[in-house]
Amino acid sequence: MRDYVEIGIGREARRAYNLRDIGIVPARRTRSSKDVDLSWHIDAYTFEIPFASHPTDALASPEFVIEMGKQGGLGVINAEGLWGRHADLDEAIVKVIAAKLNADDTGKRSTSAEDSAVKTLQELHAAPLNHDLLSERIAQVRDSGITVAVRVSPQNARELAPVVVKAGAEILFIQGEIISAEHVQEGGEPLNLKEFIGSLDVPVIAGGVADYTTALHLMRSGAAGIIVGQGTTTSGSALGIGTHMATQIADAAAARREYLDETEGRYVHIIADGGIHTSGDIARAVACGADAVMLGTALASASEAAAYGYYWQAQAAHPRFPRGIIKNTSSSFSFGWGLDDADATQDVLSNLRENSPSLKTILHGPSTSTWGGHNLAGGLRRVMAKCGYTDIKSFQKVDITVSG
Repeated sequence: MRDYVEIGIGREARRAYNLRDIGIVPARRTRSSKDVDLSWHIDAYTFEIPFASHPTDALASPEFVIEMGKQGGLGVINAEGLWGRHADLDEAIVKVIAAKLNADDTGKRSTSAEDSAVKTLQELHAAPLNHDLLSERIAQVRDSGITVAVRVSPQNARELAPVVVKAGAEILFIQGEIISAEHVQEGGEPLNLKEFIGSLDVPVIAGGVADYTTALHLMRSGAAGIIVGQGTTTSGSALGIGTHMATQIADAAAARREYLDETEGRYVHIIADGGIHTSGDIARAVACGADAVMLGTALASASEAAAYGYYWQAQAAHPRFPRGIIKNTSSSFSFGWGLDDADATQDVLSNLRENSPSLKTILHGPSTSTWGGHNLAGGLRRVMAKCGYTDIKSFQKVDITVSG
C-alpha cells in the first residue's frame, strides 16, 4: 500500500525512499561467495558483472572503456561528448581540470572555480561534432574485441544512431536526464521511440525514468533495458526533481511485472543510475529490483579514468542550463592551488594517476578499504552469499527493511 502524507490542506505527497534508507535482511541459509554468479545477460550479450559506466568524458577514455570490458563490465561512450569534438582528448580534459584549479589574483582559491570549470567545459562542447573522428574512436574500441555501447540523447538520436551503429556500436543507449516514450519538440518531428527502436538492428537501453508509468511506456517501446534515475547531478537544486532511488527502482520493477504478464514473458532489464557509490548501495539497488547498476563517481578514481580522479556528468556541459559538479573524487591526493602553468598541472595530474587504484582493484579488489568503495563485485557477491542467494534475479526477492 502506498504511503501518502498530507503536506498542507488539500495537498498530499507520496513518501519515497533513498537507497540508504533500505536495509538488507540475511536469511537462515548462507552460501559460499564462490557459488554466487553475478553474470548479466542482456539480449545476445553477456557480462561477468552487472556494472555499466556512466557515459561521461570524465571516465570514458578509450583505455577506460576497453579495460571496463576486459574486467567484465560495460563501458559506455558518450557520442555527444568530447570524443568526436577534439582530436587531443587528454588535452581537452586537462583544460577542464586546470580551470577548476586556477587561483585568483590574490593567490587564494577562487570562489568561482566551479563556474570557470563549467564554462571551459561548455566551450569545449561548443566545438562541432566530427562524425569521422567519433567513428574512428568507436572503431578503435570495437577492434579491441569488447562489446561496444554508445549513448546518444533523445534530441539527436535520429542523426547520430546510424553513425555510431555503422562505426561499431552493438548496444545503443538513448539517455537523457528525463526521458519519455515520445519526445516532443516545437518545430520538429517528435521522436517516437517505439517506431525508432523498431527500425534499429541493435538492442536499445533507454532512460532515465523516475516513475511507474514512464517505465511501462518505455518497456512497451521495445527497449531491452531502461535506466532508472538521473545519475549524480544538481537537478535537485536546479529543477527540484527528487532522486529517491529505492522507490523509483521498486516502481520500475512493478512496471516490469505488469509488462511480463502483458507480453507473456518479455523481460526488460532495469539499470539503476544514481546514489550508488559503494558495494552496499549496489546490493540495495538489486534488492529493490535492479538487474544492473550504472556507476559514475565510484569509478572516477581509477587510474584508467580519463579525468585523473575528477568527475562530472554530461549535463554539466549544457550550453544554457548546466547541472553537475566538477569534483575531485580521489581521497589519496591533495592538490595545491595556483597551477596556472600547463606543464605543472600535467605533472600533478600524472602523479595522481600513478597513485590511483586500478579499475581492476575498484571492481574486483583486493581492497584495503573498509567502507565498500573497492572490490565492488566482491562486496555484492558476499552480501548475496550471506543472504543465501546465488544469482541476481533471485536476490531481488531478498527481505528488506526501511528506516525512518
